[in-house]
Amino acid sequence: MPRLPAQPATEPSGAARVAAALVHAYTAAGAVLAYLAVTAAVARDFRASFACMFAANIIDATDGLFARRARVREVLPGVDGARLDDIVDYLTFVFVPMVVLNVAGDLSGPSALPVTAAVLLSSGYGFAATDAKTSDHFFTGFPSYWNIGALYLHAAGLPPAVNAAILLVFSALIFVRVGYVYPSKMPTLRGLTVALGCVWGAMIGVMIWSLPAVSRALLVASLFFPAYYAVLSLALDARRRAGLVSPRGQQSPRR
Repeated sequence: MPRLPAQPATEPSGAARVAAALVHAYTAAGAVLAYLAVTAAVARDFRASFACMFAANIIDATDGLFARRARVREVLPGVDGARLDDIVDYLTFVFVPMVVLNVAGDLSGPSALPVTAAVLLSSGYGFAATDAKTSDHFFTGFPSYWNIGALYLHAAGLPPAVNAAILLVFSALIFVRVGYVYPSKMPTLRGLTVALGCVWGAMIGVMIWSLPAVSRALLVASLFFPAYYAVLSLALDARRRAGLVSPRGQQSPRR
């Protein structure tokens, strides 16, 4: 017989069940935003499309906190919030950005379909890999931040061939098993990372509002956070591989 989900020690109250269900609905709202982003892209309202993706990113950054406070795993054990989150993330982080890049003409010509397929398929592997998220708060391989990449490529107005090359490079990086930090969970420099991320998020919001004419200075200045994130990830991954960081993210004693 199949094993039944573990039951909580005490039966959750009706209010607790409603709160947990609302958290799941909050996560699922990202799928609605994905639909709105696609319809906006088809109407060639790319600012609205990126705004929907930005809103979905805010949901993704905050729903985990709400889920922990509502104890969704204990209160509603029959609903897999992590699976729901992955479904929504694939739509908003991968599928929708590729729709926007194609409709906007940032990808065009014979290479558009192969490059789009490379992104969709590599990210499918990235989401399904058993080591996609580690217990010490790393993503393994490039974590499919295509929504951010699409905004930068669209705002920069680079030639489609250059965009295609960039997308292929990052698609390949999904298979390179380097650890990228989970910004809101990684203990090391978490306060600084979150603070810088908030500043960067505000800059991204201004960039979206400014579309289609984004200030070149703002675009370049906003790259400070992706650069910081990359350096932090590579440094901490190197320390982890050297055995200087324990699985809980604490510094290990030197041998």
